[in-house]
Amino acid sequence: MDAKYEMHLNYLKEHDKLIFDAIEAEKKRQMDGIELIPSENLVSQGVLEAMGSIPTNKYSEGYPGKRYYGGNEHIDIIESEAIARLKKLFGAEHANVQPNSGSPANMAAYYALMNYGDTFMGLKLTEGGHLTHGHPVNFSGKYYNCVQYGLDKETEMLDYDAILKQAKEVKPKLILSGYTAYPREIDFKRFREICDEVGAFCMADIAHIAGLCAAGVHENPAPYFDVVTTTTHKTLRGPRSAVIMCKEEFAEKIDKAVFPGLQGGPHEHTIAAKAVAFEEAAQPEFKEYAKQIVKNAKTLAEELMSQGLRLVSNGTDNHLMLVDVFKSKEITGKDAEHALELAAIYCNKNTIPFDTRSPWNPSGIRIGTPVLTTRGMKESEMKEVASFIVKALDAHSDEAKLAAIKKDVKAFCDQFPFYK
Repeated sequence: MDAKYEMHLNYLKEHDKLIFDAIEAEKKRQMDGIELIPSENLVSQGVLEAMGSIPTNKYSEGYPGKRYYGGNEHIDIIESEAIARLKKLFGAEHANVQPNSGSPANMAAYYALMNYGDTFMGLKLTEGGHLTHGHPVNFSGKYYNCVQYGLDKETEMLDYDAILKQAKEVKPKLILSGYTAYPREIDFKRFREICDEVGAFCMADIAHIAGLCAAGVHENPAPYFDVVTTTTHKTLRGPRSAVIMCKEEFAEKIDKAVFPGLQGGPHEHTIAAKAVAFEEAAQPEFKEYAKQIVKNAKTLAEELMSQGLRLVSNGTDNHLMLVDVFKSKEITGKDAEHALELAAIYCNKNTIPFDTRSPWNPSGIRIGTPVLTTRGMKESEMKEVASFIVKALDAHSDEAKLAAIKKDVKAFCDQFPFYK
């Protein structure tokens, strides 16, 4: 298989060798290793080109047709098209494509729907939620009264009856669903029913599963939730950025929360890259890609379990899984991450539900299949990947063995080039 995309860095190569070398080394690391971090992906030539394009020069505070600077007639075309493509892709009534990242997108949504001190519900960080879902160290836990819900201890899955019961007691203004480390399908329709029953705003953060939602592989909440936020990288395979979708009745509040509430001039080169990514995600081949992500994840999960590793909830329905390495191999998540990295296998240490260990050295690791699927790998390759993972964990204290595995990993990855 030939490499699909080529980066042109001729100026940097001649005039800024240090930065050029670091970029080239990072490209080599990505291509020579097994990338399992589920929040990462590889973008297309079109996204790369748009990200490095002329709109980065332009200030465009405001929105299409209503800017605070002149000379935005072409920028308006770019942003308007990004909005139209996003709305069509997700079936959303309204969309804002200006948020620079996922956390600011969530901040803007809260800012639009709640007042400081209001109560909302989100999943605990240690059980699959995100920092912005109400953790005490984060703005979401400092500015708002977050009452967090958790998973069922036996199944390690969401218990919707328990969430409803808690919501009736708490009477939150908003309930948040959508997570950063939850390997199972989310029943968004049930969350809508719970929110309606207690009179709460219904919000989802689909940052991890947005590509699956757009492709119809996972239920898509955008048409019937009040507000949906998402990053545009991860499974959506766009630039590192974010968007907000909402019902028309919340459009003005959301737009004002983003600008002038929280941000100034939008990054229009990134918005151009988002528009490119949304068009790519609307193609039939993207639907097949999303289906393959899940097939690969299920195969990888089954193979890891067959080789003795315990997975949280005993499997996955989406693109990611949590491996309890401490119980399986008596290795901490931190040590497992380090050992795998020495073998050019990249993951992140992660707490598992009801973890008794520190978040800085937890019991688990989080892995996923978006990047490997983008590179063209399928179920048979997932079995090889599982074998590499288990071998590396078993050799976690033997750097020579890990170095040998790294060579085998490179030979494996060379079969699936992507960037020249």
